[in-house]
Amino acid sequence: MKYEKNRKHKFHIKEEDVIGALAEVIGSQGKDTHFLLSFDGAVYDTSLKSRMDTMDFCICLCLSMLILILTSPILLFALPEGHAIDVDRKHAAEVMADSTNYDTSLLVKGSRDNTPLCLVPTADGKEVYENQYAHVDASNTNQGYVIIHYTGESGKVKLRITGPDEITYTYDMATDGGKDEVFPLQAGNGTYLISVFENIEGLQYATVFTQEIEATLDDEFLPFLYPNQYVTFNADNQAIDYAEYLAYSANTDLDVVSNVYNALITSMTYDYHEAETVESGYLPKIDEVLTTGKGICIDYAVLMTAMLRSQKIPTRMEVGYAGTAYHAWLSTYIKDIGWINGMIQFDGKEWSLMDPTFASTTDTKKLANFIGDGENYKTKYIY
Repeated sequence: MKYEKNRKHKFHIKEEDVIGALAEVIGSQGKDTHFLLSFDGAVYDTSLKSRMDTMDFCICLCLSMLILILTSPILLFALPEGHAIDVDRKHAAEVMADSTNYDTSLLVKGSRDNTPLCLVPTADGKEVYENQYAHVDASNTNQGYVIIHYTGESGKVKLRITGPDEITYTYDMATDGGKDEVFPLQAGNGTYLISVFENIEGLQYATVFTQEIEATLDDEFLPFLYPNQYVTFNADNQAIDYAEYLAYSANTDLDVVSNVYNALITSMTYDYHEAETVESGYLPKIDEVLTTGKGICIDYAVLMTAMLRSQKIPTRMEVGYAGTAYHAWLSTYIKDIGWINGMIQFDGKEWSLMDPTFASTTDTKKLANFIGDGENYKTKYIY
């Protein structure tokens, strides 16, 4: 055994020599030496059996790794991919998409009339403003809307409407001959400035039409009962049939709101792909949203808004900021309660933020923390 002198002139024995010596002594007595490890992890074992056990372990490990490598392509096919969808939510979406499931024969009829009422905007031609670029029918401003038709040749056109509240709404207009489009007078009574702009190049636009009109509404809720460019619906939509079904057992408007809200948040799935690829000017098609069972915030909000309006419940589709994110949600009006401004849970007395997107995709506790006192939500536009 070799001894060495260290820098402090003290003698010590090397670690590997100590372990080796112990292994020899213990091994000579027929005892197991597996517990003896050197500083580099090697086992000092004098028995052949010990060395054979180690070799067998290494062989088994190598064979296991080889089998895993060979079978990995098969395992890849068995693994799920994409966002996992809750089984109950998937089933609810399938039920919602199939109109044959809207069977009320086993339900108890509520005291409220659930017959749909889809108001239809008309261009009566009684009050018209036009030039070679635009045609504005203001015959029904008392009903809370105007109908505008672009008649020029530009491929990209913007419409701006500034109401008595001095908020300016900007819309993309239909081109290629255009079509009648409905725009709400959501600011109520007063003067509205209507302007049409044609794209010249890039972000440059030229004003081709401007006109002021006066509006005196028969009812302040009318702009939130009619369909418009953003919230498009009619009596032929499947979504309207679904709203009628959900409202069948309701006794009050509040029951309808609860039924529709709960049905959507338990069946709809947030579409992350659409969120990443959606383009400016996107307008939801409510039946497509209903039957696919997925969408982004504006899809959720527009679908629920259309369904409630068809049940004679004034509903505003609101766009603004949820924290720092540009977002869409809704508010609805209930008699004897008033406007439920942007709400999500009902405790029997009051709501707190009716945001169907967050309710269907966010953990309840996290959602409650985000909502707080509602300060995280800032409404910018109402449709």
